[in-house]
Amino acid sequence: MSESVTFSLPTGINNLPSPVQTQLFDEVLDNDVQKELEEDLVINWSKELTERLGSRLYALWNRTAGDCLLDSVLQATWGIFDTDNTLRNALSESLSDAAMMFYPRWKEYESYQAEMLQFSLDEAQWQNDWALLLSIASQPGAALEQTHIFCLSHILRRPIIVYGIKYVKSFRGETLGFARFQGIYLPLLWEKSFCWKSPIALAYTRGHFSSLVTMEMVKDDLIGAGANVDNNDDESVAYLPVVDYEGKLLPVPFLKQSEIGREESILHEWLDICVTKAGHTVALQILGQCPLVVKQMVEEWLDHYRHISHQIIPQPGSLSSQTFSSDGESDQE
Repeated sequence: MSESVTFSLPTGINNLPSPVQTQLFDEVLDNDVQKELEEDLVINWSKELTERLGSRLYALWNRTAGDCLLDSVLQATWGIFDTDNTLRNALSESLSDAAMMFYPRWKEYESYQAEMLQFSLDEAQWQNDWALLLSIASQPGAALEQTHIFCLSHILRRPIIVYGIKYVKSFRGETLGFARFQGIYLPLLWEKSFCWKSPIALAYTRGHFSSLVTMEMVKDDLIGAGANVDNNDDESVAYLPVVDYEGKLLPVPFLKQSEIGREESILHEWLDICVTKAGHTVALQILGQCPLVVKQMVEEWLDHYRHISHQIIPQPGSLSSQTFSSDGESDQE
């Protein structure tokens, strides 16, 4: 995690025949998650962002067990799953080794949340809850919580934006409770100079996290479509909203009580924030140069679909391209 790497879908997808593109997207995207997020106006609610600024978000499929958060973080960065539990081990070790840093901030944040719901816990209960968070962090397949996202932002040393549903509903559509995951998780325990400002994007739906990535951009398509921002012309950027579709700032979890009310200024310190021509407040996600190992992996993956394309497209000299005479025999015969 010593590099700031951001995964995006390759533009080579656009060169595939439409049926093959459909097959590819069906296999790599989580269409149910994509549909739910778009219908609820959680993502892709602005045509300016999705079309003019080329920042449409795509929800990638991953394992649906408790490892989905870790999978989605690695997909958003390196385009891979956490099959070897590398990130889970780093998460567990970070929470344990830096408990003296994480615990006070976690307790203050959760105490504030509890006060708003008019209840409180004694120290023994806080210690039990913290021990549970440490325990599930170390167990492969165990579902993870808000605190773990906060810790992951410190492992990455960059912000994590989670776009999520507001309410958890049953399969019958009944509201079960409030989903707390949506928000902008900042590596607040690090020095700002030690961190990257370019965020990754995740999605939360009912009990499941997904990676949200953009498509590689063709710069010529974006000329004249920019936001009010100065950035390196050699860098490709995506524009991730830090507000919801109503223009309300996304929550910033794990702030101290002394920081609450200063969310907007804090975001400006940790992210490159700008305002689009349509007035949407967004954070710049630097896509940068794709690492060689990722580029090779993606090319091999694309080659699979290119091979499928060659199988369905008639080639010169193939049977389907020959001219036949009226008696059913080819002119060559």
